[in-house]
Amino acid sequence: MTLAGQVIVLALLAVAVGLMLRHWPYPSPLIRPLLGARNRWPETQIRGWLDSGGFQPGYLRFFNRDPERIAPEGDAILAPADGLVTSAECRNGIRYIVIALSFWDMHVQRSPMAGRVTAVEQEGDVYTDGEGRDFAFLREKLCPVHKRVCLQTTLGQVAVRLITSVAARRIETWVQPGEDIQRGQRLGRILLGSTVVLEVPEALRCAVPIGTHVKAGLTPLIAKAGDHE
Repeated sequence: MTLAGQVIVLALLAVAVGLMLRHWPYPSPLIRPLLGARNRWPETQIRGWLDSGGFQPGYLRFFNRDPERIAPEGDAILAPADGLVTSAECRNGIRYIVIALSFWDMHVQRSPMAGRVTAVEQEGDVYTDGEGRDFAFLREKLCPVHKRVCLQTTLGQVAVRLITSVAARRIETWVQPGEDIQRGQRLGRILLGSTVVLEVPEALRCAVPIGTHVKAGLTPLIAKAGDHE
């Protein structure tokens, strides 16, 4: 290799080392595109951005993705959000299927079934009544803020509850009371938010085990509209 070639190689190595040191302990921009989302943007880095507001544009593009999805055929009640199913507890005749969203999940919510929007309710900034504190999906939230989209369906009332925490309080909803919506249609988006709850009649059972990762508008949560316990 010529002297000029050696100089170029050393310069490139110096740039690579400089980028690595500049971004340490997080991935260098040179290798970030080769990594999966969780390694590309580690949780500790994202939480730092929550405090500083200095999000990387690449992460924001990834977080705000909104892929086209076609609901599967059939009458299964679909997951309203991407995320991990963490519980399906019942109370007062209602089953609450809780989906926890991570920093790497797609954050657009979709309708679990066809119906008419009867209400879009705002709840928060402080949810302090006794019932709220008893819900597992509210106990872990500091000053949770909700929007609850209520649907009149062939099964009666179904609701999708969008919940944020103090770190991420913005929720967008894209449907209005009186609007007829289709199964799998976009309902809204939680911006850097964390939990979605599907409320259905208690007699309907969750078709996936706790701990299953589901996808909005694609994964059946209740295998058939008539699948009762």
